[in-house]
Amino acid sequence: MKSIPGPHPAPHAPRRWTPPAGATDAHCHVFGPAARFPFSADRAYTPPDSGLEDFERLQQRLGLSRAVFVQASCHGTDNAAMVDALRRGNGRYAGVAMIDESFNDADIAALHAAGVRATRFNFVKHLGGAPDLDVFWRLVRRVQPYGWHIVLHFDAKDLPEYADVLDQMPCPFVIDHMARVPTADGIEQQPFQTLLDLMRDERAWVKISGAERLTADGRPPYDDVVPFARALVAAAPGRVLWGTDWPHPNVRHTPDDGDLIDLLVDLIPDEVTRRRVLVDNPGTLYDFR
Repeated sequence: MKSIPGPHPAPHAPRRWTPPAGATDAHCHVFGPAARFPFSADRAYTPPDSGLEDFERLQQRLGLSRAVFVQASCHGTDNAAMVDALRRGNGRYAGVAMIDESFNDADIAALHAAGVRATRFNFVKHLGGAPDLDVFWRLVRRVQPYGWHIVLHFDAKDLPEYADVLDQMPCPFVIDHMARVPTADGIEQQPFQTLLDLMRDERAWVKISGAERLTADGRPPYDDVVPFARALVAAAPGRVLWGTDWPHPNVRHTPDDGDLIDLLVDLIPDEVTRRRVLVDNPGTLYDFR
């Protein structure tokens, strides 16, 4: 398995605008510390420790106050590091867990009590590929009584293949990172048009995160990502989320999180809509206490 670099060591504070009170990083991770929260034995990559203390320093630097921690594949279904962060956040944080069929109702209820509001499934090939769909549906039914939604991580080219799956979803679902659509293929490419069509569905949400993943060369200023994000915001302004994806696992070039905050001025030029995406939408979906 490969080791990956850590986050930017000294991200700058926002230069172009000031995030409003309650602004939320709706897609981020905590990794380790491995001595306390070991990584999964069958992980595809090994990140450096990037714990809650590091993240809270970043939040203060960026002017953000709430967060959604998304369980990443390197920790597998051991959600302990994420749950520890939720409990220490005193209601400022929510979580997205990864579970399997070993989880019983008491386990799911405990996650819910800690602040988990969703479970995530990876369909991305380099992270192990699609789950068994029979297991997928059983787990969806298990979490539905708790009012959870489903977070889905796709490769863009695979999105049309799962149209029938999405059509059958009994609860809201969130598409991570704009479905990892390659900007070099243009806004008219079929996978992105499929995503835009999907946003007509009131169950569908999307994260306009991952600019450093989608951009053609992997480096700032990420201008080629702007039209994609704007189209998604225009399609469903009440069902769009944003996040840093800190500490940025498996990227070609580690971004400065201050650049990602400043990019929001271009992704969402209207200040009222920007507040909606950063404050109101995550507040609605994640039931912040």
